[in-house]
Amino acid sequence: MNAFISVDMEGLPHIVSGEHLSLGKRLYDEARSIMTECTLAMADELHKGGVNRVIVADSHGPKVNLIPEKMPGYVSIVRGNPRSISMVAGAKGSDVALFLGYHAKPGTPNSTFDHTIDSAVLRTVKLNGEEASEFYINAATLGEQGVPVALVAGDKTLLEDDVSRFAPWAVGVPLKDSLGRYAAISPSMEECLKNIRSGVQKMLADFPKKNNLLKLKTPIELEVHFENTAYAEMASHLPGSEKIGGWGVRYKAKSMEEAYRVTQLLTFVAEGVRSSIM
Repeated sequence: MNAFISVDMEGLPHIVSGEHLSLGKRLYDEARSIMTECTLAMADELHKGGVNRVIVADSHGPKVNLIPEKMPGYVSIVRGNPRSISMVAGAKGSDVALFLGYHAKPGTPNSTFDHTIDSAVLRTVKLNGEEASEFYINAATLGEQGVPVALVAGDKTLLEDDVSRFAPWAVGVPLKDSLGRYAAISPSMEECLKNIRSGVQKMLADFPKKNNLLKLKTPIELEVHFENTAYAEMASHLPGSEKIGGWGVRYKAKSMEEAYRVTQLLTFVAEGVRSSIM
């Protein structure tokens, strides 16, 4: 059995400051350590439960956050950026997927770092009219590939919102109870690691009885709404796209993977415009 872990940072315990999130920031080493410890606990429990190979996609920011020398021999790491299907690159062919450190979508009340993909340039992403979290985008992409998402560990607000709505079969492991965008209550690391391990044990006990897939109706109507009208203007140059007012671009994608790739492309276009005017 092969398992895939997509690990983000904002939904991990004790991560509450911008100083945690970027290379060179004062609390970044602390965040890397937390991310690595949580990933190791999840991978180790999978291995103890009979999983032969674990692929871990380092999926936050520059995507070089995990400390690779800490990983055991049965773990392979997907690192580096950009990647066309970003947070789930390398998952194809896995038997099961687990999401670790995930956070809620933009506008979610009392949720740390609520955003989708890039809060500096994107307001919202919609798939067939549904405002999408990173969980929703990634789970739908894996569903199209036939890989079930069976466990989600992260911000309690995400578990109570998108996970309960779109993947009620998935085991949920809350790692923080957010008080606002930059504040949260987190259990001790000892307790968090224990809860991650317990969640994996429960998931393995239920699998493959609960191996549902999140699949979206195709073609997929993708809407990307930006933080600056200039970003939308340049994004609308993509053949087949159309402007939505001043802020948004609409695109009809044949598949979920195509929708993901286009979203990534438009995000990088917006980032390029932002870097040229800042």
